[in-house]
Amino acid sequence: MYPKTDPKAGVPASPDLPEVERRVLDHWAADKTFQASIDARDAGVDGANEYVFYDGPPFANGLPHYGHLFTGYVKDVVPRYQTMRGRRVERRFGWDTHGLPAEVEAEKQLGISTKAEILDLGVARFNDVCRTSVLTYTQDWERYVTRQARWVDFANDYKTLDLDYMESVMWAFKTLHDKGLVYEGFRVLAYCWRCETPLSNTETRMDDVYRDRQDPSLTVWFTLETGEKLAVWTTTPWTLPSNLALAVGPDIEYSVLADADGQRYIVGAARLAAYQKELGELTPVGTVRGAELVGRRYTPLFDFLADTPNAFQVLGADFVSTEDGTGVVHMAPAFGEDDQNACNAAGIPTVVTVDEHTRFTALVPPYQGSRSSTPTSRSRASCASGAWWCGRRRTPTRTRTAGAATPRWCTRRCRRGSWR
Repeated sequence: MYPKTDPKAGVPASPDLPEVERRVLDHWAADKTFQASIDARDAGVDGANEYVFYDGPPFANGLPHYGHLFTGYVKDVVPRYQTMRGRRVERRFGWDTHGLPAEVEAEKQLGISTKAEILDLGVARFNDVCRTSVLTYTQDWERYVTRQARWVDFANDYKTLDLDYMESVMWAFKTLHDKGLVYEGFRVLAYCWRCETPLSNTETRMDDVYRDRQDPSLTVWFTLETGEKLAVWTTTPWTLPSNLALAVGPDIEYSVLADADGQRYIVGAARLAAYQKELGELTPVGTVRGAELVGRRYTPLFDFLADTPNAFQVLGADFVSTEDGTGVVHMAPAFGEDDQNACNAAGIPTVVTVDEHTRFTALVPPYQGSRSSTPTSRSRASCASGAWWCGRRRTPTRTRTAGAATPRWCTRRCRRGSWR
């Protein structure tokens, strides 16, 4: 397995480690040690002695980084251990050739930056540029991985652009569909309006992706059907036309205040000091717990979604706090994960009012075609709030449901079924 050495020669006081590495790698290549470790082990009846290892494929339109190299040892230790136990372990290397990395690189090469420009250029030509860019660094990858002392089969690699690979994915999806494990649904994701695509979970965990930005802050009064006005604070005023519910903390205490005309207002008791200027001469007349407000109906700010079933009611939610805001949360299920979960649990559907450009659709006629709106409010300010930024474009994202204009398919989990 290693080059033969004379044990009588001893160990040099200052060994030339790069030379040792070169000699070992050259010996493995000449001896075909890796392939011999596979050929020496029979697969067994129906592959009973095989150990199948799926190596998550990297993109090859960039050089390996520390993360690839750091996880590479795990991907080598597991199959090497199984080989030592006598199993036949074929380790085909793979290349991920689909997705945004290829598209962003193609945009750079073509000097374009929007979906409209891609359509003007032609999808076929754009795909050709993507295809040539995705395997740019395959030789560099092979050199890096080999120097890690990793054993993988580059000669028999697979690529996600291979027709047989794509057909296998389609077969798997059809099998899931035939078994009733596929459904069309919505999921709230960080969405880049420039790339017109959601950010992946991996991207949202990257360094410097989640950071503060300055956003407009509004405090809006919603009127309950019984006449009281609820103070609601939001840092996403552009979602107010999509409001379908309000949320309070069931155990939070709310102050009831009245003006000279007897009009009553409700604000989180712990937030009175923060809103002293806005509340002016209002007089405290009592308190109410959030649980007493749950189920109350209110008049929507806009009538765009007036026919939405079960909408425009106060919900109880444990994520509501009085650390900031008013203690009452505006709920737009298409633009917040907590909003969506709470509203859907109450039978309120997810209604998406923006398109893939994050422009309002015909569901919101006065603002159709615009990216944001600022409804009339009692109080307006500005605050710093956390948001995901697109690492590809260095632009702030917005959360929206990956659905409506671009339907998404989901798979049902934790459901038994026969795969025969």
